[in-house]
Amino acid sequence: MHASHFGKAYKLRTPKQYANVFNKPERSVDSLLTVLARPNQLRHPRLGMAIAKKNLKHAVQRNRLKRLIREFFRLQVKNTTGGLDFVVMAKKNSADKNGEQIRQALQKHFNYLIKKYKNLSR
Repeated sequence: MHASHFGKAYKLRTPKQYANVFNKPERSVDSLLTVLARPNQLRHPRLGMAIAKKNLKHAVQRNRLKRLIREFFRLQVKNTTGGLDFVVMAKKNSADKNGEQIRQALQKHFNYLIKKYKNLSR
């Protein structure tokens, strides 16, 4: 797969895939985001997003956040971890944060969850 591509194989696409992550996940939570993670049967990670209209009222805000999350995942996470599924959920105050603040929060969440699963698999 091309290094800069975020293809279908790296996305959670079905309700069943999302349900698997929502069923007893490991969580990482802060004031901006909640990230859930569960192991999958694949050799690569997958990303899902649940960005609620209730929390981010405007489509521009939701789409911007989704772009930031996808780009972070593509550059930072896709090649650094094995088979984990992630779902990122936004909180209300994530709308007024800049891109760097979102990236820092994502880095903290993903580092925590990847480390936790590496320790569990030993």
